[in-house]
Amino acid sequence: MMLKFLRLLKILRVAIQYGLDEIAISGLKKPRVAKLIDTVFFWRDLSAPRGVRLRMALEELGPIFVKFGQVLSTRRDLIPADLVEELSRLQDRVPPFDTELAIAQIRKSLGAHPDELFATFERTPVASASIAQVHFATLKDGKQVAVKVLRPGMKKTIDEDVALMQTAAELVERLWADSKRLKPKEVVAEFDKYLHDELDLMREAANASQLRRNFANSELLLVPEMFWDYCSSSVIVMERMHGIPVSQIDRLIEAGVDLKKLSSDGVEIFFTQVFRDGFFHADMHPGNILVSVDPASFGRYIALDFGIVGTLNDFDKDYLSQNFLAFFRRDYKRVAEAHIESGWAPKDTRVDELESAVRACCEPIFDRPLKDISFGQILLRLFQTSRRFNVEVQPQLVLLQKTLLNIEGLGRQLDPDLDLWKTAKPYLENWMAEQVGLKGMWQRMKAEAPHYAHVIPQLPRLLHKALARQAEAAPDNSELLKVLIGEQRRTNRLLSLVIYFALAFGGGVLAVQLYLRWHYLG
Repeated sequence: MMLKFLRLLKILRVAIQYGLDEIAISGLKKPRVAKLIDTVFFWRDLSAPRGVRLRMALEELGPIFVKFGQVLSTRRDLIPADLVEELSRLQDRVPPFDTELAIAQIRKSLGAHPDELFATFERTPVASASIAQVHFATLKDGKQVAVKVLRPGMKKTIDEDVALMQTAAELVERLWADSKRLKPKEVVAEFDKYLHDELDLMREAANASQLRRNFANSELLLVPEMFWDYCSSSVIVMERMHGIPVSQIDRLIEAGVDLKKLSSDGVEIFFTQVFRDGFFHADMHPGNILVSVDPASFGRYIALDFGIVGTLNDFDKDYLSQNFLAFFRRDYKRVAEAHIESGWAPKDTRVDELESAVRACCEPIFDRPLKDISFGQILLRLFQTSRRFNVEVQPQLVLLQKTLLNIEGLGRQLDPDLDLWKTAKPYLENWMAEQVGLKGMWQRMKAEAPHYAHVIPQLPRLLHKALARQAEAAPDNSELLKVLIGEQRRTNRLLSLVIYFALAFGGGVLAVQLYLRWHYLG
């Protein structure tokens, strides 16, 4: 109890020192209280921008608060832009923990000392973050691996700090006029789930395995193999990857990597994950991406750190593809209709009003060349505009928007002339074709085939049973004959309807496909 009280005092001291209360002054429901606070703490130096002060405060409060700031930086739909830009600079600059603690964790999780499990185990960690740290090792068969070890005592630390954040969130909701929109309690709850998910390293290993399987035959992306015999919830062992960090452009140029191709490959990888797989690496900042210079895989991306992934269902993908295509055709009415049809905007929303708001927000974007248009900014503007109409922003789309901004920033750092629309358009076209075209219909029929294969053979038996029941109820053979004749006629009519419907449906699908190719895809 005393430790919690001291921790709370430290949080209050840091908040006062960096003027975090001043960030909320303009939104306080009681301005007099805000003025009083500002007068009492007149000695503070608040000359630095508020975003800088917020970032410095979180760094002083420790790794859990740094993580919280990183999560907040993904919520561009909620947090002001100047704060988001500073929060996005937060890094896990956490000193490594004692190697003996790491060895004890490995021994507890895997049942043996690292010297028994591995041919070699490097005592000095190569990377350290708030949740875990990494040591290099060699398996007894000679394979080089990376051993990721969970930081000891993290669950207790997380539970204590998150409890304090929840208290602070309740206080913010009472004092801050804009708190209903910012949803502080929901944000803290989302952060709590995010952190506890990261505490289970088996989840990260499973994410990596899924992504590796999705790109098994890819010439664009490498994902490390997981060695499941050495994996647990607090220790995972994966293939060691060799490459140049993607942010070290001078080294990439020196190695002969084609930066333009690398840039477009990054966009292609992202859209493949989104529209083909509906499963994407959601933490693709430069620190988690290497570029291979090995002759066998030269120029391929290498993905690392799979603690955060995003998933999209067919509904999400359809929503995104329709919105992107409509945006670049400046068909704002279709954007508005898609929001209402999806159910994310209330059914009583007027299409013309939402259309007007989207146009006012997005039309200025198109005064620039396509290569300068940001997909991430389009999504962000869409979220901000939709807020007025009580549109519920889906968490998976917020994660997508954050990842898309990372990919755009990285791509244009490698190639300032990158045209995202030219690179992304084929994936949007393919998705639309698969959704509403003959190919999509055929794929869905194949997916349903096992069900049909089970039901269709039973139809004669079920028909026979139905006729037998009617025959038992019939008074004589003449009645039975009438029933059989009637059933035969009904069956013939049903078969005729099925044939006509199939022909009409096929013709309709073909017509829709031709229309979409002309109307949407140019």
